[in-house]
Amino acid sequence: MNTALRIALIASARFPVREPFAGGLEAHTWTLARALRARGHQVRLFAAPGSDPGLDVTEIPVHLPALSTAARSDVSMPDGRWMEEHHAYLKLMLDLAGEGGRSFDVVQNNSLHYLPVAMAPAVGIPVVTTLHTPPTPWLESAIQTHGPGAVTFTAVSEHTAAAWQPLVPAARVIRNGVDTARWPIGPGGPHLVWFGRIVPEKGPHLAAEAARRAGRPLRLAGPVGDREYFEECLVPLLDDDIRYVGHLDRRALAALVGTSAAALVTPCWDEPYGLVVAEALSCGTPVCGFDRGALGEILTDECGLLAPADDVDALARLVDGTTRLDRHAARDRADRFCTLESMADGYTSLYQELAA
Repeated sequence: MNTALRIALIASARFPVREPFAGGLEAHTWTLARALRARGHQVRLFAAPGSDPGLDVTEIPVHLPALSTAARSDVSMPDGRWMEEHHAYLKLMLDLAGEGGRSFDVVQNNSLHYLPVAMAPAVGIPVVTTLHTPPTPWLESAIQTHGPGAVTFTAVSEHTAAAWQPLVPAARVIRNGVDTARWPIGPGGPHLVWFGRIVPEKGPHLAAEAARRAGRPLRLAGPVGDREYFEECLVPLLDDDIRYVGHLDRRALAALVGTSAAALVTPCWDEPYGLVVAEALSCGTPVCGFDRGALGEILTDECGLLAPADDVDALARLVDGTTRLDRHAARDRADRFCTLESMADGYTSLYQELAA
């Protein structure tokens, strides 16, 4: 029998967990918190200041510790942002290792920081860490302080689980899900769409180039995560056909995606999952992308076409064929493979096992 659990959900301290989201990690964390609460669990979200007040949020106190002039003059001093996050997570984990941890049955770590992993054995209750990225040196070193057995790991895709396999041999795959009711199927339209964080590794400039070569208008949406990249690499490509429409809230973004002929997904790194793929499919919008990371796990030939990594010409040649794919087949793939219910089932089952 499933029982209600008390869950501490640790988010990234870098961006608030609220709409419009800074990226897929924040969107996933918000969605997971709401899904677990809807199932009757008590969820306290530890997140950056400014997070959604509709959730039970405890702010992670991100601030630079008071340092003396002598300490600041040390040429080996780390970057201020690094210091802020280090002390924020250090305080949080010390609290959970003390009286604070007695309020919970399980800790779900959705941050990308090393301290929740390194300090997990001190907490005294099960700690689940979801692997959202390829291996990083800080997280690998944290795992090696006590071995993978002290933390239960999940991975957002088979691809990500395989990337971590040498160090984390038994990560359970629980794919990110989307609330398909919040991403309704749309009628399509004449333009292509690219959406996500505007940073080099997401490759929006390649989407712009592919759309131009395919002779199709393109709408780009998302937060500017790298201003220099945006100004130097993307702005010169914008015109009446290739437009940046800003950082949209979820409702406006779903409407844009649902009225698009196809979504371009152009990662310049091995995408660990690709939440935008699931969101596009939920809107009935087929995907035309680069075959990198986990995209091939999500897509089938009925709902998306993939070009070799970084091959803009090949991507452009696939656009017309992608726009002719059945929108209902795309939505059906989302309903069968990318649902919120499936994700919530996976996490709830794991938590119950650990709590027992």
